[in-house]
Formats: sequence, structure tokens, C-alpha cells
Amino acid sequence: MKTQPLALNALLCVGALLAPAFLASCREAPERQAQIRFGLFPNVTHVQGLVARHFSRTGEGWFEKRIFERTGKNISILWYAYNAGPGAMEAMFANSLDFTYVGPGPAINAYSKSNGTLLQIVAGAVQGASGLVVPSHSGACTQKDFQGKIIATPQLGNTQDIACRTWLALGGVAVTQTGGDASILPTPNPEQIPLLRQGKLDGSWTVEPWISRLEKEAGGKLLFLEKDAVTTVLTAQKDFLEKQPDVAQAMIEAHRELTLWIIGHPQEAQKIVVEELRELTRSNIDPALIIHAWPRLVLTNEISEEKLHELAKDTVRTGFYKKLPHVEGIIRNDKNNPAHE
Repeated sequence: MKTQPLALNALLCVGALLAPAFLASCREAPERQAQIRFGLFPNVTHVQGLVARHFSRTGEGWFEKRIFERTGKNISILWYAYNAGPGAMEAMFANSLDFTYVGPGPAINAYSKSNGTLLQIVAGAVQGASGLVVPSHSGACTQKDFQGKIIATPQLGNTQDIACRTWLALGGVAVTQTGGDASILPTPNPEQIPLLRQGKLDGSWTVEPWISRLEKEAGGKLLFLEKDAVTTVLTAQKDFLEKQPDVAQAMIEAHRELTLWIIGHPQEAQKIVVEELRELTRSNIDPALIIHAWPRLVLTNEISEEKLHELAKDTVRTGFYKKLPHVEGIIRNDKNNPAHE
């Protein structure tokens, strides 16, 4: 029988000694390198996301620190920006996001289409700060004044798109997804500014900071402001909630703490929002713009189930659904996460 060379025997012995440590490190690696994929939009109405992203980028980790304090797990946050809700919901369906700030309209749509298996709303975030901007010379006052006109919304089926169509329908102006008495033109927020300035739009239904930008950069005027509409909520993959309940609960509690911190530190939060919007949009953001938009925001951790049901009815009224979409159970509600107003 042949014997192994001495050097090889030594190497094998060292390998045997190191194997348990190596295997242990492999078992620990997923926990050390765990990540949460988080979505947000470059809007002031996603202020919690913008502030938390800033803390992640600067190494202070608002969510990361609090998850570690509550669970002992080192988890990094990967941030992804979307133009509007339908895009974020597509990422949810593709299992590319774990949490996202989003409007309630797309969240309801995704929940209903998945028969309640995709996501849940885990907290409120922002109300208000959405509405209709028209050119300064516009004489439009009521829905009837928009017959034959063009109004832009951020994306087909997003919360502002549904709100715009509902408002027109309630005023007797029939609209469909492809036509009607008025035209609804889904247009990314940055593209709405030159279009309104050039006279190619008769209005834009959007959110802050785009309302203020349309006012200041495109000569627009605010015709109608939604002061109490549910504008932004925090949603989570239902699979994540079930498989990592401790991390999910820590995330939700950290979000609630962040909302209260922003309410208590408005000037610091505004500076962070300016910085993050500049970084995300690659454009200059005047701090005065954010100061102007801020009073239109209502930050809240609560969710109005009644308003969600009303929004679900609006999706039928505007033709997105033929029958009322399924919303029962969309709000995660337990003793650790009071969700109702």
C-alpha cells in the first residue's frame, strides 16, 4: 500500500482541523449577508423611504440598526427606485422586492390579482400631497371643463391615475382606459414638467414634489388638492412576513419610529429629502421646493380600512375591475401592529 507524501498528509490533517470551522462559517454566512430588498419612489410622499435610504447610504442604517437590536441579525437594505406603483408591484410579483412604499391603488390590485397571497399592507406612511395642477392661464374649474382635454398621471393604474379618473367620472365626464370624454395620458413625473410648460397638457394629477415643481418650473397652478387621501403605505411580501416574522416585525416597528422621528425633526428630514431626490433624479432640487411642499404632507403610521374599501370601489367605477376587488385581509393587523384608525 502506498503512503501519501508527508507534506500531503500534513495538508490533509490541517484541512480536517479547519473543516468544522469552515462549515460553521458557511452556515453563518447567509445570516451575515442577509439582505432586504426595499422599493421606493423619488417623491416627497415617500419621505420615510428617502430618509431611510439616506441612513443606509451614509452607513447609519436606520432599519439595519434597529433590526439588529431587536433580532441580533445583521441585515443590509438594498434600495430600488420606481416611477410609480405598478412597476413596484411587478417587482413584487417577480419576487424582486421584500418591502416597498407604494400607493394603495397598486397594492389593492396586486393583492386582489394574487388572491391575497402576494403582499399585505403593514403600516401607513403618508396622506395628502396629491392633486391636480393646471396651466396658469387655464379657466378650468370643474370636471366638465376637462371634456376633450388631456390630463397626465404618473402611470396607468397607479393611485393618482385612479383618483383622477374617479374625480372626472363623479363629475359626469366619462373616461375609459383608452379614451372617453377626456384623455388620461400616463406620463412619468419628470416628463410632465416640459409637457405642461409647452402647452401639451391641460392638467397633471400627481404628488409632491412634482406638484410644486409643476407650479414653480412649468407655470402651473394647483386646482385641486387631496388633503386626506391615502397616498403612501408600506407593504411587505406575505411570504417574507411568514418566514421571517421577527425581522418583519422589527422592520415595521422601525418604520413607525422613523415616522415619528420625521415629524419631530422636519428641518433635518427636509435636508435629507433634498439630498436623496438630487441623487435619485440626477437633477437640482431647490430646498425651497421641499419647504413649499412639506405642509401638504400628513405623516401617519395608521391605515384607514374604510378609505381602502372606497378606493377598491373606485377601481370598479373607473373600469379597472368589473366587480369589487378582494381586499379582505390586506391589512396586517395583530396586537403588535395596530393598523386601524
